[in-house]
Amino acid sequence: MLLYSLILLPVAILFAVLSRSIYNGKIELIHSYHYTEVTDRENYCKEFGKSLAVIAAGIFISGVVGLLGDSDTIAMAAVIILFAGLFAGFFCIYKVQKKYNSGIF
Repeated sequence: MLLYSLILLPVAILFAVLSRSIYNGKIELIHSYHYTEVTDRENYCKEFGKSLAVIAAGIFISGVVGLLGDSDTIAMAAVIILFAGLFAGFFCIYKVQKKYNSGIF
C-alpha cells in the first residue's frame, strides 16, 4: 500500500493546485468548450474549483488510509474512499455545469 499512497498523494496535490488556481479565476485551465456559454465566470470558477477540491480530498484521504497498513480491509477502505471521492467530485462538477452552462456539453 506504500506504493499506492506514494502515487496518490502527489496526484492529490496536483488536483489541489489546479483546484486553487481555477477557484482564483484561471478559467483557461478548463477546456474552453465547457465555459463558452457561461455568463457568470467568477462564480463558475469558484464552484468548479470547489468541485475539484472534493476530488483532491478524496484522493488524499484514500492515500492516507493506504498508509495505515497492508491488510485487505485497509486496501478495500482506501479504494472505496477513492471512488466515493471521485463520484462526489464528478457529481459536483455535473451540477456546476448544469447550473452555469445549461448542461454538460
